[in-house]
Amino acid sequence: MELTLLGTGAPDGLPRPDCPCAACAAARGARARAATALLVDDALLLDLTPGAVFAAARAGHSLTGVRQVLLTHPHDGPAVELPAGLPAAGRVPDGQELTLISGHRIRAVPMDAPGTGYEVTAPEGERLLYMPPGAAPAGLADRVAVPYDMVVGDVTGRPDAVARLRAVEAIGPATEVIAVHIDHDAPPGPELDRRLAASGARTVPDGTTLVVGEYHAVPDVPRRTLVTGGARSGKSVEAERRLETFPEVVYVATGGGRDGDAEWAARIGLHRERRPAAWRTEETCELAELLESDGPPLLIDCLSLWLTDAMDRVDAWSDEAWANGGETALRKRVAELVGAVRGTRRTVVAVTNEVGSGVVPATASGRRFRDELGRLNAAFADECEHVLLVVAGQTVTLRG
Repeated sequence: MELTLLGTGAPDGLPRPDCPCAACAAARGARARAATALLVDDALLLDLTPGAVFAAARAGHSLTGVRQVLLTHPHDGPAVELPAGLPAAGRVPDGQELTLISGHRIRAVPMDAPGTGYEVTAPEGERLLYMPPGAAPAGLADRVAVPYDMVVGDVTGRPDAVARLRAVEAIGPATEVIAVHIDHDAPPGPELDRRLAASGARTVPDGTTLVVGEYHAVPDVPRRTLVTGGARSGKSVEAERRLETFPEVVYVATGGGRDGDAEWAARIGLHRERRPAAWRTEETCELAELLESDGPPLLIDCLSLWLTDAMDRVDAWSDEAWANGGETALRKRVAELVGAVRGTRRTVVAVTNEVGSGVVPATASGRRFRDELGRLNAAFADECEHVLLVVAGQTVTLRG
């Protein structure tokens, strides 16, 4: 089954008309995207958009053989003129099926937002799922018998749609996930590619033809990632984003609670509100045990608070205790953590702070913490396939 993406952008396209934002300003030439529309085997058109005939021609295809035009979502604005020779566009009620003369079987899949998804099965058996913008499947079964060969949907706007499909094994290890409905809130260029790859997905330029079911290397999701940056740089958001398409995640909060500290409680509350409801939280600093056990991905936030606890345990803030065994004890605990990271089989995303680029701490204990955190960050990063630095909300890849 051949799939040609006549467009890959949001319903308003990218750049949006008359939008002055930086993302729209950068969306020129090859980075421009028309509203998403899919042409399947030159027989089925999913979503009718302005310029579809010309988009097909540029991609080396024709719409003259199209036998069915289906819409996935309400189309705002003026009506799109139906090109001559095309059948009238319509939508299939949720759960109903139809079969084209070409042999393609189509089933309407319920969504949790206005619109309809379509499952398309080719005569040869390849299966495609296409979802409308801003939507995720609703009412999924506990498990599906066979994963889709390809899933096309709003990965940037609804990453939880991918998580839901993974949870029921509708997306398997060989499923190709293609991001469409790209809007101006998605980062441009290589940053978008990097972010999607972390989810096991990718995007393609308008006019690309893909073969559904053909072997294609699925983007390699790094097993161990360290995200570092300064205060309020956006590093925790970046770490959470890297795991938002996973159906189950253990969020490891190393800071715990602080009785009577309203400001700290507010910080914790903001973090909890951002996390998907399916994530489980563990408040612990026993990271080695978690890393050595099997289970879903871990998001560790953060190593600097873990180090604070480790230094508390050996009274490292005291010069006397530091000299009389505290340093040795801390080195041993850090080595245990680094060894657990090296041997873990779990997907891990860890957050840490960069504290060595600013003012030199005024106290010996403050300088000791800064130095030890620098050493911990370097040792942890050595064991990670991917290391990211977040500055002013922008992510720079240091490794991977």
